[in-house]
Amino acid sequence: MNKPVVRFAPSPTGYLHIGGARTALFNWLYAKKNGGTFLLRIEDTDVERSKAEYIDQITDALSWLGFDWDNNVVLQSKNKSRHKEVVNQMIESGTAYRCFLSKEELDTLRQESEKKKELFRVPKTYRDYSLDQQQTLIDEGKAFTVRLKIPGGITEFSDLVYGTIKVDNKELDDFIIARSDGSPTYNFVVAIDDSDMNISHIIRGDDHLANTPKQILVYKALGLAIPIFAHLPMILGADKKRLSKRHAATNVQEYKEKGFTPTAIINYLSLLGWNPDSDQEIFNINELISAFNFNQVQKKPATFDEKKLLWVSGQQMARMETSAAVKEVESLDSNWGMNQDSKYKNDVIALVKDRSKTLNDLIEISDVFFKESISYDEEMSKKILDDSSIQIVADLHEALNIEENWRKDALESIFDNLMTQHELGLGKLIKPVRFALTGLSYGPGIFDMMILLGKDRCLNRLSDAAKL
Repeated sequence: MNKPVVRFAPSPTGYLHIGGARTALFNWLYAKKNGGTFLLRIEDTDVERSKAEYIDQITDALSWLGFDWDNNVVLQSKNKSRHKEVVNQMIESGTAYRCFLSKEELDTLRQESEKKKELFRVPKTYRDYSLDQQQTLIDEGKAFTVRLKIPGGITEFSDLVYGTIKVDNKELDDFIIARSDGSPTYNFVVAIDDSDMNISHIIRGDDHLANTPKQILVYKALGLAIPIFAHLPMILGADKKRLSKRHAATNVQEYKEKGFTPTAIINYLSLLGWNPDSDQEIFNINELISAFNFNQVQKKPATFDEKKLLWVSGQQMARMETSAAVKEVESLDSNWGMNQDSKYKNDVIALVKDRSKTLNDLIEISDVFFKESISYDEEMSKKILDDSSIQIVADLHEALNIEENWRKDALESIFDNLMTQHELGLGKLIKPVRFALTGLSYGPGIFDMMILLGKDRCLNRLSDAAKL
């Protein structure tokens, strides 16, 4: 459909969850793909749990990801008078009614059904009371909820992911649209807000599938246009249970702090439930927008795999322009590379970028190029620098000290001689040398690294390591 209007509607009861970010992404991609509008609504009617700080965090996280929403943010709490107005209209028109059954009465009836092992249904005791009869009970001081009059028949809709879904209305109770304190319920206010915002497509998690028939019944009761629905597969942890903190970090802010870039997060989230029908797994934003199609969204749950996220992030890091990576690192850590020459910083990042999976990796590996001396982890020192390794470090120091040509071919020749002298392969030779030079067990190619560090710095570090 051309120019769809979609919305992302989180509740500000916590940070933006990684599952919520995936929902926002699919809405945003669909809007961008089809020249549509992407709106943001904050569903903040849960007064006790909603907090302004979470609203700020959600909008900050969406902005960081690059999900630019159209128009102003809509706060659901600002629509309270509108919701109550529609409730009263429905009572007056007879599509809803006041129900005076108390909680205690309902609990008793529910317990009786359980004893008889029968399916509990809310009695429609007050469904056909006239407005005058209802008013009489109100005058007597009786509390009430407001329930929707569910008609007979079938509620059917075509989901962009799940296909045709049918629900027999007799399986649904006349559900509450306004509580006894007058506050409207979720399935009611969502339908009103979506209609008022002219939402054409509702794209959300499949945990809302059970809510959709109820919301459609609200649309029908009010004679409103029914939007198109698309329900996204659930995201599970490795144990096939719903993703939670026991599996991995679950909010976007944590991944930002871990040094993942927005592009890496978006790329990985796109693969959770969407299959591009090709072997391609690494996408830039424009490629994603162009490729995205609901025909390729799967019904089966997606499994969140942080190892796969790291792999995707590493691939994106390798693709990133060096200058862009420098800006990302400087944005994450304002002290990084302080007082260093711009060209040198670019040279450092160009060298270490392909060996890094996150910006934090970049910071850690690149930091050794900005220090005159480094500190060594005591436990790693014991594992890596045994007597034979110390001798390799000392012999390398001696050979480098008399080498006048600080070039790659000269360094390779020195290493060849050391391999022969110590009867070791290059890999085993490099391990203690790398640790001596950087304090790390991983990093870029040893010769390129040594050339960039410079002769004096390499000699000083080899000398320090030999003394450990």
